[in-house]
Amino acid sequence: MRLDPYFSGTKVAWILDNVEGVRERAEAGRLAFGTVDSFLLWRLTGGRAHATDATNASRTLLFNIHTQDWDDELLRIFRIPRGLLPDVRDCAADFGVATHECLGGDVPVLGIAGDQQAALIGQAGFESGMTKSTYGTGCFVVANTGGKVLQSGNHLLTTVGMRIGGVVTYALEGSVFVAGSAMQWLRDELRIIDAAPESEAIASRTGIVEDVHVVPAFAGLGAPYWDPDARGAILGLTRGSGRDEIVTATLQSVAFQTCDLIDAMADDGMRPSVIRVDGGMVANGWFLQFLADVLDIPVERPDNVESTVLGAAYLAGYQAGVVSSPSDIANLWQREALFEPAMQAGQRARLLEGWQDAVRRVRSGH
Repeated sequence: MRLDPYFSGTKVAWILDNVEGVRERAEAGRLAFGTVDSFLLWRLTGGRAHATDATNASRTLLFNIHTQDWDDELLRIFRIPRGLLPDVRDCAADFGVATHECLGGDVPVLGIAGDQQAALIGQAGFESGMTKSTYGTGCFVVANTGGKVLQSGNHLLTTVGMRIGGVVTYALEGSVFVAGSAMQWLRDELRIIDAAPESEAIASRTGIVEDVHVVPAFAGLGAPYWDPDARGAILGLTRGSGRDEIVTATLQSVAFQTCDLIDAMADDGMRPSVIRVDGGMVANGWFLQFLADVLDIPVERPDNVESTVLGAAYLAGYQAGVVSSPSDIANLWQREALFEPAMQAGQRARLLEGWQDAVRRVRSGH
């Protein structure tokens, strides 16, 4: 029996159809496929548990998020035997026991969730409308839509936000390819900063840059554009432009991309009243104030910005009975800083107009 840590419906179908002997072994019950979490669970439990949770299952192209089961029609289309697939459980559930050989003792596995969904849980985003934005290499905005499955008209993803106690919470998600990696680009490729934290001091003394725009479309543009052929650019340079303007404009670009996602969500019917942020980039207070300004929405930074890990711990604690309900988890969440919008509407409009013009210039076919 083998588990593939890079599982998706299309990949499984290709393997079954193109690797000699695999389909025969699969139909004989001698193979198993699963997402990376099910692969790890299988190894941790010594092969005794083949399971996943609803959030990870929802990303496989094989799971029906409405019925909360593997979709018979999709399995038929891809010609994938149901017996290959892991058992789908709540995010907080009894997934099995890690062996003594793995962890030095019999440790129960009580929580599993996808990374962005775990961050939403870690940010105590249990109420409809609550929204978190994670700033790592990329930026991922996830809004809790409660029991409502929103059909986005703006190329955003409807997904399972969490499933706890048998209750499904849906979410709307938008992804930006480049966020913290833009700071790495300034440091490693342009070599105009020595470390990412320098950007805060630079932006603080430079102030908001209106005429220079950096569009970090190094791998195309993500949501809501989904333009893989777009390419990055620095626009609006003059003889007076220098390192500080480029660094500040790069920081601003991450906030502008977030604004694109929030505007798309608002158009789909989900406008958050507050954004909770996490990830390494949120240590930059200047960036968070600018983010609040261009979004015109308050931004909250928690005490613990490692929300993904915290969310996984909360799930395990809930299943173990350490906390009795999601509301108890919400009571554990602590805000470290609040950034309130302070920008004049006219300046906000000029900045966003300039950003949209810069995006139009780098889009493929423009």
